[in-house]
Amino acid sequence: MNKTSLLFALVITLFLTCCGQNEIANINNEEKTMSTTMNDLLTRRSVRSYTEEVPPMEVIEEICKAGTYAPNGMNRQAPVIVAVTNKEVRDRLSKLNAAVFGPDNDMDPFYGAPVVLVVLADTTAARTWKEDGSLVMGNLLNAAHAKGLGSCWIHRAKEVFETEEGKAILKDAGIENENLVGIGNCILGYTAGEYPEAAPRKDNYIYWIK
Repeated sequence: MNKTSLLFALVITLFLTCCGQNEIANINNEEKTMSTTMNDLLTRRSVRSYTEEVPPMEVIEEICKAGTYAPNGMNRQAPVIVAVTNKEVRDRLSKLNAAVFGPDNDMDPFYGAPVVLVVLADTTAARTWKEDGSLVMGNLLNAAHAKGLGSCWIHRAKEVFETEEGKAILKDAGIENENLVGIGNCILGYTAGEYPEAAPRKDNYIYWIK
């Protein structure tokens, strides 16, 4: 074999080696991504203490987008998300939510979280509207955790948006669908203090039929 042929063979060998290493690296990256995603699901906790700092709008938009890709019955897409970053409106929602417990209740059911993602669903769009809205809530909670934010499901969205003031908030936002029913509030923001530890899972959580 002459020098030219030997050099050509060496170049080809190096090229194939690099390609192989890149392929292995790609596989490793894919496995790492899958592992990270599963870790996000296993390590999410309900956070009940937040700083006042509002997360970047692009992050909130990505979390909302994740909510829109939740499974839904027959792709009817019954849920809607109302993303509240306006402090005045957020505080109005907090007072309405607290009032469900009683007219003199002055607690903040949102635990100081600066952002509230309200999920409602159109009861006429699909028979599975309640389940569909719940799946959206799940996606929002997991997406918030994946983005490094704390989150928590806060109930009483149904009661709040049955009130005239609750309906007025929707109307001011350009939402005039009388068939919408509140599913839940996904509060989110930066966690204040230590991240909560998980409570032990019950022994009979999973049953196998093999």
